[in-house]
Amino acid sequence: MKKLVLAAAIAALTATLVPVTASAQNIAIVNGKAVPKARADLLINQVVKSGQQQKTPELEAQVRDEVVLREIFMQEAEKRGIPASADFKAQMELARQSIMIRELFADFAKKNPVTDAEAQAEYDKFKAQNSGTEYRARHILVEKEEDAKALIKQLNGGAKFEELASKNSKDPGSAANGGDLDFANANSYVPEFSKAMVALKKGEMTQDPVKSQFGFHIIKLEDTREAQFPAFADVKAQIVQRLNQQKTADFQQELKTKAKTDYKFAR
Repeated sequence: MKKLVLAAAIAALTATLVPVTASAQNIAIVNGKAVPKARADLLINQVVKSGQQQKTPELEAQVRDEVVLREIFMQEAEKRGIPASADFKAQMELARQSIMIRELFADFAKKNPVTDAEAQAEYDKFKAQNSGTEYRARHILVEKEEDAKALIKQLNGGAKFEELASKNSKDPGSAANGGDLDFANANSYVPEFSKAMVALKKGEMTQDPVKSQFGFHIIKLEDTREAQFPAFADVKAQIVQRLNQQKTADFQQELKTKAKTDYKFAR
């Protein structure tokens, strides 16, 4: 008799636990339809994965609100027959294509990560290309040669380079700084400018206008130094990001080249 009573008690307890367990998997019931907790978990993971926010109690509360609101709105949309409309189906197809393509390239990036050796090689290549001397120059850029010659005459007469550059230079990037171009490798400039600049000694100024595609320059060499580079560890993240982008672009081009199509791309 005791065994029968115990069995009945266990059965009754189990019956009360089942609804609780099931309801724990749901956030809410909207018009008789359950809103699963998994839907909120998915949305939270997407937000965290995108780097927009960290997972916090506040974020979880916002997402729960959003998920329940979405269910309310979706039910109304279904009631009005929106999912059956041609416009909805067309937009869903576009969304499906976008998601599929995004996941294609995400999968490629995951399976083809940039290695430490690749990042180091890219850093070494950049460093080699930009090694040597850096030059700190000032310049005044004008449209006419006679204007440049007139300014050179004023400078030789004692006028301050910075003041004339601020008043007369057509280079918006440096005029406000008295013509200062900061330190840069000679290769950073057009050939005519570079050739004239590297021929100067510290403190010297070109005595003849230097013609380039931009106009006529008056160049003054302020200082020189050996090229300086940030440590590899400080720029590794940017290098990896750029190499990832390049790998993806190369993969896209490969797919485009291999595709058998009669379509002629505009570019």
